[in-house]
Amino acid sequence: MRTALRLVMLLLLALGAGGPIQAQINNPITAPVVKRGLSVEVKDVVRLPQTRGLRPPEQDVNPAGWARVSYVRDLPDGRRFANDSRGFLYLLDGNNQPSVYANVGEAFPLSVYNRLASGFIGFEFHPEFAKNGLFYTAHAERAMGNPATPHFIPPGFAPSDVTYHNIVTEWRATNPAATTFAGTRRELLRVAHIVANLTHPLGHLEFNPTSKPGAPDYGLLYVSGSDLGFSNGGGPHQNNPGQTQRLDTLVSAILRIDPRSPSASGGEKGLGDYTIPAVNKFAADGDPKTFGEIYAYGFRNAHRLSWDLTDGTMFASDIGMTNIEEINIIREGENYGWMRREGFFENGITRPAGALDQLFPLPAEILDGRKKDGFTYPVAIYDHNDGQAVTAGFAYYGRIEALRGKFVFGDIVRGRLFAADLAAMKKADDGIPQTVAPVEEIQLYVRDAGGNRMYVTFRELIEATNGATVTRADLHLGRSRDGELFITSRQDGMIRMLVPDSTGTATSAAR
Repeated sequence: MRTALRLVMLLLLALGAGGPIQAQINNPITAPVVKRGLSVEVKDVVRLPQTRGLRPPEQDVNPAGWARVSYVRDLPDGRRFANDSRGFLYLLDGNNQPSVYANVGEAFPLSVYNRLASGFIGFEFHPEFAKNGLFYTAHAERAMGNPATPHFIPPGFAPSDVTYHNIVTEWRATNPAATTFAGTRRELLRVAHIVANLTHPLGHLEFNPTSKPGAPDYGLLYVSGSDLGFSNGGGPHQNNPGQTQRLDTLVSAILRIDPRSPSASGGEKGLGDYTIPAVNKFAADGDPKTFGEIYAYGFRNAHRLSWDLTDGTMFASDIGMTNIEEINIIREGENYGWMRREGFFENGITRPAGALDQLFPLPAEILDGRKKDGFTYPVAIYDHNDGQAVTAGFAYYGRIEALRGKFVFGDIVRGRLFAADLAAMKKADDGIPQTVAPVEEIQLYVRDAGGNRMYVTFRELIEATNGATVTRADLHLGRSRDGELFITSRQDGMIRMLVPDSTGTATSAAR
């Protein structure tokens, strides 16, 4: 009887709003992502040292994984670095052979390693590292027994509610040319988690690679946007839409900060020991209720950021909840919808008795752009029939002719590699939610001993290297300084590259 009454009330509410009840969408994108003849060769570059057994199995999210590579980064001077999220930053020499540059894990003994995004999560070098020796890292720590005090706790919560800390650290090398780190470090920002599990920590750090000295954006550090686990982080505080869609919080926001201490810059102090850029929209709006660090907001887990090196277009890969994975074009000050939107759909949490794993269609006049609702929508999407978590993507202009002019990205869990036409993506950035660029799958292949093509999946490569099956591919992408693409896994520790067709001849890894 109570259920029937609730259904009647929902019907009356819907009719009172002037329309029928919209049905929940169970298969948001009916057409699958398929291969259309786009094939690319992949080659091994180097396997990082084995770090299995470094920590007790209960403290390691994947004890069987050889090494957990998340990033490969090239400096302008030609040096190449890669991380193992178990705590090591490696320098790769001219032959791509690794040596430990910094033992990041040793510096942070309270770090968490038993979650998918945990440990030494991310790193980035200042564009003038060769002169100033500055680089930046992201990691997370448990709150229990932690003597540090967070700079930010989500609104409405107290220190006693804090479960984890997200930390951004600046490191200063005494000799930037040295092959091992020696120097100092300074904490920039410490953000509190409230939910039970370390879900969606701050992990990605990036300087705009298209910004030149003297430009307003030069030397400003971007920090990935996250809902800090308020969607599915476990415990009583998850599924909490009241923590998103606001500008008096860091929750769901991509941040842009000047990493210099205010004592050095003379500028406005942020929540931590950094400066709020005066050029930031929410710093210059005169509203004391908006956080000046915010660059854009409304993200569930915009865990990777990148720029088109030809025109400066900024992209974010935003991991969805249960249904939609997104590639977004990012503009300052705009709202990307979470938790009210997922893809170009209304999220069920906005409805009476609704849930975050539900989708409903947008009204037709919003979907086709006749009416604006204040949100910015993705330019490419796929649903969970085709993957489970979108990884980094890059605008490609390198040596592989078939990929030029495409945005290359992938799915972390299933290890599928995707591409979308860049021109189509930019055309889809038209204010019409339903306009998105088509997505296709890239077929990978390797060469056998005789130089013949062997078509493979990324997961097959991982399993062959590890000599064991894996439950997830843990795919991540990176870009070399000359525009070529790395593909890595947090399963087998191997760094690979997409390369032009070798037709049976050896191709050296780009430097």
